[in-house]
Amino acid sequence: TDLGVRLWHVDTQHCLQTLQGHTGIVRSVTFSPDGQWLATGSDDRTIKLWQVETGECLKMFEGDEDWVWCVVFSLDGEWLASCGEDGTIKLWRVNTGECVRVLRGHWNALYAIRFSPDGTTLASAGADGSIRLWQVETGVCFQTIQAHTGEIWSIAFSPDGRQLASSGEDGTIKLWQIETGECLKTLAAPRPYEGMNITGVTGFNEAQKAALKSLGAVESVL
Repeated sequence: TDLGVRLWHVDTQHCLQTLQGHTGIVRSVTFSPDGQWLATGSDDRTIKLWQVETGECLKMFEGDEDWVWCVVFSLDGEWLASCGEDGTIKLWRVNTGECVRVLRGHWNALYAIRFSPDGTTLASAGADGSIRLWQVETGVCFQTIQAHTGEIWSIAFSPDGRQLASSGEDGTIKLWQIETGECLKTLAAPRPYEGMNITGVTGFNEAQKAALKSLGAVESVL
């Protein structure tokens, strides 16, 4: 890999810029709300802020202790949040590059963070299967939801900020009520071997059994 970030023209599919500077895999890119800036997070433990028009790297945010999995702007563009392999969330002031707050509570890697539409709440999720909701102003975690049985890879607020959707390794999408933490709906695509009992079946090795179970088969402990 060349470790670069490419900006493409959607209509012409022409590469407009190639941004070089990271020394590790780039795992997250996000535009600022006004489209003038691009933030990138990388395995090199840094976040870089680029000017879209010129491709110039204007700031580098340092302080993460491991890979950066996700970076996201607040809707007013004043804050940048990051999370990663070290299980922490960092809040940065975009204009100064200062890390103002470090949020701790998850016990494993974090893959997804999102600001609420009004900018007062930050949601986080990752390998521990939980969703945490934080007050941006104070850094206090006011809600913890044990959401999925596996890792959570993506979260998103509804436009009114009252609900949150999550998707995870367990193959489900869940819709949550922010105020109560109640699961309103669970969506799951049918799997081809859903409910098939393979207990005691012979002729399969462990890898084949694992593949069948990932597709819905079940096996009881004898």
